[in-house]
Amino acid sequence: MMKNNKLFFSLAVLMGLTATGVLAEEGSGKEPARTGEEIAQTCVACHGAKGISSADIYPHLAGQHASYLVQALKDYKSGKRDNQIMQPMAAGLTEAEMEAVAEYYANMPGLTTAPRKPAGD
Repeated sequence: MMKNNKLFFSLAVLMGLTATGVLAEEGSGKEPARTGEEIAQTCVACHGAKGISSADIYPHLAGQHASYLVQALKDYKSGKRDNQIMQPMAAGLTEAEMEAVAEYYANMPGLTTAPRKPAGD
């Protein structure tokens, strides 16, 4: 089991470094070089094709608030958030690309919970 986790982690880092290089070459302006959907293809290995992760160690992105996702990516890029996988992923993203991928995930249906009953009922 531990061997599979190390292999998965190594693969994710390698994919992230490859994707980061491509994004850094393409995106440098105010408009994203690619659409949010295109950028999200680099996220699929860990966060799932529909933004719902199949592994407990990776968070679900679908349905998250775009502002939260943008801030998280900025924090990974600046080093404020320390994560060996996400820092290289965020390093090659422009702010416009962060916003594009965040909007992409924010517009996906996310996990839902049952509505709460009002207090006193």
